[in-house]
Amino acid sequence: MNTQAPGDDKAPESTQDDKQTQLTALGEQVLSQWREEREADEAAEARRVAEVEQAARESRERLLAEVAALPSLPGVYRYFDAQGQVLYVGKAKNLKRRVSSYFQKDHGGTRIGMMVARIARLETTVVRTEAEALLLENNLIKALDPRFNILFRDDKSYPYLRLSGHEWPRISYYRGAVDRRHRYFGPFPSAWAVKESIQLLQKVFHLRTCEDTVFNNRSRPCLLFQIRRCSGPCVPEGRTDEYRRNVRNAERFLLGETEEVLQGLQDQMMAHAERLEYEQAAELRNQIGALSRVLQQQAVDENSATGRDRDVDILAVKVQGGRACVNLAMVRGGRHLGDRAYFPRHVDDATALRLDALDDDDRGLAESEHSPERQVLEAFIAQHYLEAAVPPLLVLSHAVDEELGQALSAQAGYKVGTQPQPRGQRRIWQEMCVKGAELALARLLAEEGSQQARTRALAEALDLNLGDLDRLRIECFDISHTAGEATMASCVVFEGHQMQSSQYRRYNIEGVTGGDDYAAMRQVLTRRYSKLAEAAQNGQGRLPDLVLVDGGKGQVSMAREVFEELGLDLGLIVGVEKGEGRKVGLEELVFADGREKVYLGRDSAALMLVAQIRDEAHRFAITGMRARRASVRTGGSRLEDVPGVGPKKRAQLLQRFGGVRGVAGASVEELAGVKGISRELAEEIYRALH
Repeated sequence: MNTQAPGDDKAPESTQDDKQTQLTALGEQVLSQWREEREADEAAEARRVAEVEQAARESRERLLAEVAALPSLPGVYRYFDAQGQVLYVGKAKNLKRRVSSYFQKDHGGTRIGMMVARIARLETTVVRTEAEALLLENNLIKALDPRFNILFRDDKSYPYLRLSGHEWPRISYYRGAVDRRHRYFGPFPSAWAVKESIQLLQKVFHLRTCEDTVFNNRSRPCLLFQIRRCSGPCVPEGRTDEYRRNVRNAERFLLGETEEVLQGLQDQMMAHAERLEYEQAAELRNQIGALSRVLQQQAVDENSATGRDRDVDILAVKVQGGRACVNLAMVRGGRHLGDRAYFPRHVDDATALRLDALDDDDRGLAESEHSPERQVLEAFIAQHYLEAAVPPLLVLSHAVDEELGQALSAQAGYKVGTQPQPRGQRRIWQEMCVKGAELALARLLAEEGSQQARTRALAEALDLNLGDLDRLRIECFDISHTAGEATMASCVVFEGHQMQSSQYRRYNIEGVTGGDDYAAMRQVLTRRYSKLAEAAQNGQGRLPDLVLVDGGKGQVSMAREVFEELGLDLGLIVGVEKGEGRKVGLEELVFADGREKVYLGRDSAALMLVAQIRDEAHRFAITGMRARRASVRTGGSRLEDVPGVGPKKRAQLLQRFGGVRGVAGASVEELAGVKGISRELAEEIYRALH
């Protein structure tokens, strides 16, 4: 029986309409809520942008107020960005006028405009004279490494030739702090130049080169005596007045008194001949001949090397292709000791910034007083001679500011002259130095072009999507040990198309089974990237674009585990696996993200770059491991390097003080209390360990 009431057939349609109405209302409500949230977000973002802009305006107003309040005195100014990084360091005769010039006009898209837009605050230091401002400016440039200043990298200290204060003096190579008990000659531009001079003095004057520990324990002369390279003062027969005369002649020769030395030797030879002492006369004749041949080989004209020409530095600059080279040639004692090339950073930015900052009236002087060559040369002179000894004369390829010479004179305590247009022999030196700068810069540009090609080849081979190859950063790891002893891990960095040695790191591996390279790799990667990954997430650090590990699937698997735990991209990891027979050129690249192995080819530029980085990591690891192993076995390599401390004395010191740290913490008096350690040797040990 049909029990449906009249009109019930319409009920389902009403229910469906009601549901549709409810859904529509709900949709409108959700849409309205989304619009309100979006409007709120947009309003919050607008407020945030307004607050940032307001803060920027207030910061700029404060900055301009500081500029307006600057004194009209000489001084040094520093510009900083919002992150506190130094942008530029400059000096001024009038701080207010100079600093104000940066903010008084719109510099547009020039380099100075880019820098001024980033300035968040400034610091100034008032000084008494322009010379003080110049010295302070370059001290700060070396300390702060500003983005828009020409910067010459600090190199190792220059080597010297040392003549010891011993009763029977020894000639030796030396680098480090000067000790007044000894005589030092130099500086020399390279270690090779020092060693060549030592060989010369051995041939001509037969001076000893052995350390005091060897000298004091000889019972008969060594081989150098047999081949006429030493007089043999280690035995009584060689301790004669003749050796002392040779020492004095060697000193005079190094000081440039060559004519006097030759004349003295000739007088002695004639005196021996008159007394019929022909053997002694023949010895002096051979000595005169050897010295004359050496002097003839010198590039310097000895007849003109008098007065100020005995000690001269020749400086030449070459700027090309956005890079610069300063070549420094040294003349000491009238002898040309060689040259050394320096390559500054930030040349393009710094030179363009200086030109952009010029007033219209000054632009006509850009080719002379503000040329890039002059800027680079002035920066080198100011930075280089802050810590190095300056000779009385600088022969230059370009003229520099007179204030620079005055500042050097005030610092040195004697007159320092600069000569940009020399004549005669000095002109020959200048031309030689200019040619050296040109060749060195051409070689650098060729090497950089080759290195950039390698970087590009590797990026293409690995499909690295980088807009700027100059920013490609690669970190490479290697493990080194000796049968499980003294395990050391290395991390080397490649960036800007070159190895960045200042960013290298070594890691002592502890708490793993000796010889377990996998565990060692796990430890070093965890230590390296745990904090770096956290900093990168907060925008405060930068992860590398590529992580190379020296090894195949095993090392790559270990690296993958570490990166998975830290939440890092597995695509960064690449292993360098030895090829068949472990032959060079057959290496394959192994990936942690599942990609197939890649064989780049023996002649591949990309493989050359990978091999270069991998070999550098291996070298850095093995040298660190050897140093650590030597420290463990002998109690510290620094103690081994002290002249006069042999195995027995070193063992006595370590036993007395319980290790190298104890020796380092001992006073001179405590060291001298050890059997066999004299007061003089105790002072030498103390200096070496502090």
